[in-house]
Amino acid sequence: MSVLIGYVFLGLSLAAPIGPINAAQLDKGIKNGFMHAWILGLGAALADAIYMALVYFGVVYFLETPFMKTFLWLFGFFVLCYTGVESIMSAGKIEANRRNKTDSLFKSFFSGFLMSLSNPLTILFWLGIYGSVLANAANSYDFGHLLLYSGAIFSGILIWDITMACVASSFRRFLTSRILALISVISGLSLIGFGIFFGYQAYKVLVG
Repeated sequence: MSVLIGYVFLGLSLAAPIGPINAAQLDKGIKNGFMHAWILGLGAALADAIYMALVYFGVVYFLETPFMKTFLWLFGFFVLCYTGVESIMSAGKIEANRRNKTDSLFKSFFSGFLMSLSNPLTILFWLGIYGSVLANAANSYDFGHLLLYSGAIFSGILIWDITMACVASSFRRFLTSRILALISVISGLSLIGFGIFFGYQAYKVLVG
């Protein structure tokens, strides 16, 4: 049981570092509430599950080729910059969104899925962390235990998703509209910053 709990905490620690998904969840929760922030996190979690499966079957090494790396960096640059600009542009509309939630749940889900799927750091993350965990566990446990512990890691990710959605949606209840708009702008700038970093990485691969 203690081993299982350890893998749940590993999932929590994998999801906790501040990055594009957490910034987007904060922005979504402020503008549209708990459900939209949670669904966005679920979309990102689905991309995580896909990468976990790719690592398990060894397919992820194909994504390490220079061509695929460049494509993913550029795709991530576009997705993050677009989402960041959209966040800044709609910062002044938070009050209107409180009364009339214009974003669909599907859009929130797809946004989270695309952001995580197009993030090359996610690939490196799962290849390095989950790959090493998988290699270590494979030496000690059977297939059933591998699935159980992989599920525990994923459970930790889902727990963090719910936590972030609760925190983000709580902010909108206690903060003024001006502060909420400021947080939304900061979140947007954060996403654009990550996007520029991705674009720079693509540039380095192309010229290198």
